[in-house]
Amino acid sequence: MSKPLEGRVALVTGASRGIGRAAALAFAQAGAHVVALARTTGALEELDDEILALGGSTTLVPVDLADTAAIEKLGPALLQRWGKLDILLANAGILGPLTPLTHASPKEWANVFDTNVTANWRLLKSVEPALQASDAARVILMSSGAAHKCLAYWGPYSISKAAVEAMARTYAAETVTTPLKVMLVNPGPLRTKMRAEAMPGEDPLTLRTPEELAPHLVEIASPAWSETGKIFDFPQGKVLTPQMPA
Repeated sequence: MSKPLEGRVALVTGASRGIGRAAALAFAQAGAHVVALARTTGALEELDDEILALGGSTTLVPVDLADTAAIEKLGPALLQRWGKLDILLANAGILGPLTPLTHASPKEWANVFDTNVTANWRLLKSVEPALQASDAARVILMSSGAAHKCLAYWGPYSISKAAVEAMARTYAAETVTTPLKVMLVNPGPLRTKMRAEAMPGEDPLTLRTPEELAPHLVEIASPAWSETGKIFDFPQGKVLTPQMPA
């Protein structure tokens, strides 16, 4: 069996469930050592058991992305342990309140942005030296169609994902002359806990699964991947180039 991520070190946030869990398993099966970060120790231990059963290896990091001190220490620890970080899948995020934009409380607004935007920025700052030590670093940030649809009552989440897209494209522009590639992924509607929270009346069996998305994440994470500053749209199954104003 081909292992396109053989010898790679991959950090996956939100690894205990949903897209993060499916990606961690797929990365491990493709040969990567997975550094799995999530808040829930029990779920991480279950993931570890599954990865070991696949013949893979993992390091568990039971940390909340809101723990600034822990995130600041993470990058240097990865660099010291492995001398590099090849893959960062910044997957962790929250939905936040579904409410009229001006009805969201300052605390709710801050929580969504702290988790979806600022935590990923802090994470990127922390691990950048380890990414720069890789011969083919790949950064993948999860976006959403909500960043463009701007539906009523989805304000904090939509705006935070638009900010994530701007962050990814900016970082891609700043690293365009290096081996590092930065990609966004729009997973579309998948059978996840967050989707169930957002659409409680929806039949989950009508949705595709995170496991169906995972092989595409492996491809984007591989050294062979050459695109940067773009978005892979899973519903369309293709890479889209952001439309820039004239």
